[in-house]
Formats: sequence, structure tokens, C-alpha cells
Amino acid sequence: MELGINGIWTMLGAILVLFMQCGFILLEAGSTRMKNAGHIAGKTIFTVGIVSIVFWAVGYAFIFGSEGNSLLGWGDYFGFNVMDVPEGATVAPMIMFLFQMAFAAISMSVAWGGFAERAKLSVYLIFAVLFSALVYPVVAHWIWGGGWLAEHGKQDFAGSTVVHLTGAMAALAATLLLKPRIGKFNKNGKANDMPGHNQVFTTLGVMILWIGWFGFNAGSSITAGDGSFFGFIAVNTQLGAAGGAIAALIVSWIFVGKSDIGAMLNGALAGLVAITASCAFVEPWAAIVIGLIAGIVVVLSMRFFEKMGIDDPIYALSAHGAAGVWGTLSNGLFATPELAEKVGVGKAGLFYGGGLEQLGVQALGIAACGAFAFAVSYIILFIMKKTMGLRVTEEQEIIGLDVSEHGSYGYPELLKDKH
Repeated sequence: MELGINGIWTMLGAILVLFMQCGFILLEAGSTRMKNAGHIAGKTIFTVGIVSIVFWAVGYAFIFGSEGNSLLGWGDYFGFNVMDVPEGATVAPMIMFLFQMAFAAISMSVAWGGFAERAKLSVYLIFAVLFSALVYPVVAHWIWGGGWLAEHGKQDFAGSTVVHLTGAMAALAATLLLKPRIGKFNKNGKANDMPGHNQVFTTLGVMILWIGWFGFNAGSSITAGDGSFFGFIAVNTQLGAAGGAIAALIVSWIFVGKSDIGAMLNGALAGLVAITASCAFVEPWAAIVIGLIAGIVVVLSMRFFEKMGIDDPIYALSAHGAAGVWGTLSNGLFATPELAEKVGVGKAGLFYGGGLEQLGVQALGIAACGAFAFAVSYIILFIMKKTMGLRVTEEQEIIGLDVSEHGSYGYPELLKDKH
């Protein structure tokens, strides 16, 4: 009975996390220009397909394989036994596979922010295979698969580091190697505004992601028997997102004299990303504080990366990278001893008498996982750049990837107007 209830709950979580891809399609397409909308939306579908197959073949095994060590999982490749449910299991392995596969696909979608509007379609295909086999599973194993950071008590309940920071570091490697989009920066280094073509799409995308995040965070409880605990996690998730949206709106208002809708949307995402690591470890008041600080961090980091000459069209480095760092560190400050004991990972944070130990573990995890994800992604993309090229031609970029890569516009009326 309990196995069945847990299975239904975790399956619902997997569906919600997969549904988040709809949010990413709208967010990314709406945040970029009309001439690339169809390309950006379409590539999400085939990359989710690639991640699914690669994760079935080797990715899940590299995380949770029964013959692994502290650095990498091993064994149990190609789907394992569909009907085999080990004695004492909390949920059936196949349902857990689908849940974890959905997380891997989200990390991949975060990474694509650094590729937007200038990468070849073939680059998406090859990098999706290598990222979902060689980058994401290693970080996930270290923290969730019994690896060396798990042994140190690294707290990352639903993936501020595993999913979001990993994807953001791949996005950083991509945007550095691809260089900025044509027209993004003047010769003096000043950034030009390149607004997305549909703010309603972007807003709806964020709202879909917000709803899907309940599968992301609350679904990570896996067990549904204690309904109060996954409800507690859901409340913290909601409060973190709310804090992020409010803080980012206010901070943008202060900086530019107008309430920037884009900043507010990224603030909501930053609050969600930040609370993802700590949603099961902190009290609700702390979730609000974590979200508020995430909203401030995302606005400041958006301005910082732009001043550094880094072109990040979807703001993946800020909403997922900087917020993921803050969210992971927040455990080392706000984790309560009771909740750390309940989850069974790590210790209390600094503000609850735990000293600097848990904060140090959190910082170590950020440094190790961030460096690994960036270095491996950079090496893969650097080799690809030297052998096959990463970027479309200048002419293709100017006319848009819808036509140059697919032969049709996402908005066909636009093509008619040009002839």
C-alpha cells in the first residue's frame, strides 16, 4: 500500500517536473527575438528526447549504480529490470528513474540559456548527449548518489547545486566560447538592450515553472505517507518564490526608476532556485528571507555579468547560477537541527548553533561541483569549436535560426512580410 502511494506521488512529481519544460519553452522563446522563436521552442523537444535515452542508457547508472564508488556510480545500465522492486524500497525503481530523468532534462534546459540565438542545431544535439552522460550524472552522484559530498553531509534537497548550478556553469562555458550576439555590445563595451519579443510568453513561462516547482521540491520527499512534510516543503517553496519576485521588483525600481517586469520574473525564478536546496531544512520565515536575498542577488548579478561583457540572453547565470550558489549556502546558515535530523543529511546551520561546519560543507560543494561542471563543459565545447564550430554564420544569425536552421519561421506571417 505504502509503495503504491509513494509511487503515485513521485510519478505526479515527475510529470510536474517534465511539465516545467513547457515553462522553459515559453520563457526562452519569449525572452529572445521573434526570428529565433520556433528554433528555440523546437530544440527543447528533441533535447529532452536525447537526455531521456542517454539517461536511460548510462546517466542513471552513473548516479545510482550499485557498483560505484565515491566519485562515480557504476552498473545497472540500460534501464535495469522493469519489475524489480528491492525489498524495503520506498518507491519502485522505474518511477524513481523517471523522476530523476526529468531533473536531468531541467539541468540541460538551464544550460541552453548560454547557447541561445547563435549556436548551431548540431551543437545542441552533441552537447546534450555528452552533458547528460559526463557532466550532470557525476555531480548528482557526488551529492545524491552516495558520493563523497554526501559522505560529508552536503545538503541539497532538490538541486540548487545539482540541477541549477550545474546547468548554469555549462551555460557560462557556452556563452564564453560562443561570444556575444551580433549587436549586443558596442565597441566601447556598452551593452545594448535586446529585449525578447513576447513578455506575455515569458511571464506565462515563469508561472508554469513556478507551478511545476512543487513537483521539483515537494516531490523530492518521495514518500507521501507523512503528508505534513511535503506540504511543509511546498509552503517553503511558495514563500521563497514570493520573496524573490517582490525583492527583485523593488531593487530594479530603485536602480532604473521603473518596475522592471523582466527583473521581477527572474526574481521569482531566483527565489525558487534558492529555496530548492533548503526547502526541507529551514523554517518558513527563513524561506522568505532566502527568497528576498535571492531577488536582490539576481538583479545585481544580471548587471554584473552584463558589465563584464558576458551575453546571457536568458539570464541563466544569474537566476540559476548566482541564486543557486546563494541557495546552497543558505543551508549553512538557516538549517535547523530538527529538520536536518528528519531529512537525515548534514547538521544545523550557523544561526542554529551548528557553527561553521555545515556552511563549510556547502561552500565546498559549490566550489567542487561548479568547477567540475564548468571545466568539463568548457573542454567539450572547446573541442567542438575547434573541430565542427559552435556558432552559425553571421548571415544566418542576422536572418534568424528559424529560417537558417529549419527553413521556416516560428511566425510564418513574418516570412510573408519579407517577400
